[in-house]
Amino acid sequence: MTPEEFREHGHALIDWIADYVEHVERHPVASPVAPGDVRAALPPEPPAAREPFADVLRDVERVIVPGLTHWQHPSFFAYFPANSSYPSILGELLSAGLGVQGMSWVTSPACTELETLVLDWMVTLLGLPERFRSDSATGGGVIHGSASEAALASILAARWRSTGGEVNDAGVAGSAAGLVAYATAQAHSSVEKGLRIAGFGTQQLRVVPHDGAFAMRPDALAAMVREDRAAGLRPFWVCSTRGTTSSMAFDPTSAIADVAADNGMWLHVDAAMSGIGALAPEHRWVNDGVERADSCCTNPHKWMGVNFDCDLFWTADRAALLGALSILPAYLRSAAAASGAVIDYRDWQIPLGRRFRALKLWFTIRDGGAIDAAAMIRRHVDLTQQLAAWVREDPRFEVVAPHPLNLLCVRLRAGDEATDGLIERANATGAALFTRTVLDGASALRVSVGGRATQERHVRAAWDLLRGLAGGGA
Repeated sequence: MTPEEFREHGHALIDWIADYVEHVERHPVASPVAPGDVRAALPPEPPAAREPFADVLRDVERVIVPGLTHWQHPSFFAYFPANSSYPSILGELLSAGLGVQGMSWVTSPACTELETLVLDWMVTLLGLPERFRSDSATGGGVIHGSASEAALASILAARWRSTGGEVNDAGVAGSAAGLVAYATAQAHSSVEKGLRIAGFGTQQLRVVPHDGAFAMRPDALAAMVREDRAAGLRPFWVCSTRGTTSSMAFDPTSAIADVAADNGMWLHVDAAMSGIGALAPEHRWVNDGVERADSCCTNPHKWMGVNFDCDLFWTADRAALLGALSILPAYLRSAAAASGAVIDYRDWQIPLGRRFRALKLWFTIRDGGAIDAAAMIRRHVDLTQQLAAWVREDPRFEVVAPHPLNLLCVRLRAGDEATDGLIERANATGAALFTRTVLDGASALRVSVGGRATQERHVRAAWDLLRGLAGGGA
């Protein structure tokens, strides 16, 4: 492809993307294709010669788009928000065009320094504690791909700190033997996965009971820690979730921090789902207790209009993180790093290589994205509360969990079979998309109100759809 062709096709693709974003509502929210349909619609072997770009774009429209779940659709109420925005898309495009490898400062100084800057900007915008800033004595932040990576990084840092670094030599069978971690059943599945990757089995994860609001019970945590210590085990890590994926429960982080501090445990706060809500100052309560955490994370790629992937991870103990993840072969050494004057972000993450993800966050913030996101957050919260009021007016339905922000969990009083059937029938229409969860053994339908383009008419239409399919009379 020549530079001239790139310009021509690039303009066409930008136009196509803008049309898609503005008219995504014309598509069914979820794809109706069956397994194998997409592959069967494309040639089984690669082309033998160059094909016109226009043909590629036609196949995008003919095959790819019909096989998509449209996460940017205003009637997408499933999983969690996954907002994008035009400034973020352009930042991603520039990152691809520059093609830099930001594994260390010396490989692209601007890639590193801009990331450090925007992480500090986000501390200010979210009202997070100063101890997470890069210019604090012991803290700093980094952009990961997802909250799953952040959870693993925190586990590895905690493992290093609790063994005094000996785990790097002896492994988990040596100095890390007997370490145990804690979270509730409502915590994200990445917690258990991260522990497995770090060498800990499921038996070393303690599932702490939750209360009626699905939040961790600090008294139960304290009791479990006491029992483990009495048995000769070593509590080393606990996860406090501020907005669980399943029900948007908020663990009492301050009380959990008391237990963690008394027992030398690393406290990780997972605010991936809801932490961005703090862009609206009236929702800064989502950060309650995070000032006592060793690490925390949140996702602009959920509720801020920054396209995936962009997880912000901060720690107040960068020495432990670097101790766990830094390996320095000769070919990666540099005078700048040796001086201590720069950050090499390869030491703050699992992989070596890294993209210039800071660009899309920087573009978004500078284009007013944080202000726009705060307004969007307020709209979504208001719509969720309105939906909850409508649900309570229908005797067939019940609200089954607190809903302080933008997730509402409901079920049919007729029971699990009726609730599961309702979810299946509603999703099959293509008019909206919902996901199922299980709360204290009972099925529930989750309505995540988080789309950039979602307005009251979309929420009302979704509720009318559910009411019409529920059966049993209103």
